[in-house]
Amino acid sequence: MTEKPAEYKLEEIEVGQIKKFSVKVTESMIDYFANLSGDFNPLHMDEKYARTTQFGRRLCHGMLLAAFFSRLVGMYLPGKNALYFSQTLNFKSSCFINDQVTVEGEILDKSMATRIVTLKTTIYNQDGQCLVDGTAKVIVR
Repeated sequence: MTEKPAEYKLEEIEVGQIKKFSVKVTESMIDYFANLSGDFNPLHMDEKYARTTQFGRRLCHGMLLAAFFSRLVGMYLPGKNALYFSQTLNFKSSCFINDQVTVEGEILDKSMATRIVTLKTTIYNQDGQCLVDGTAKVIVR
């Protein structure tokens, strides 16, 4: 790993603060995720089958996209001092191989008493369409 995580302290985090990054979803990512998770559903893995569905091609696993929220929290906001507490997920739209996605987190709330920050978490595709959203709660150690 060459990238170092941000090291925000709770006092440095502000409501409204936003961090984002982009990732191209590749076929190899989907293959690796299937091997890691054990989810080999043909909708994700079999191009011939996927063409017969309403999607017309292979889909990225929703949980692969959701895994990018872990990168958001652990590397960007708050980074090194983060301890994931909870995450809600709403899968809104499909993601396909070669989509360029943007993962974004915005601080909605910060509690000094509990040391918990609440983030709005969202993933968009290259057309600005929301693919996944939710709310993360993160303890800042």
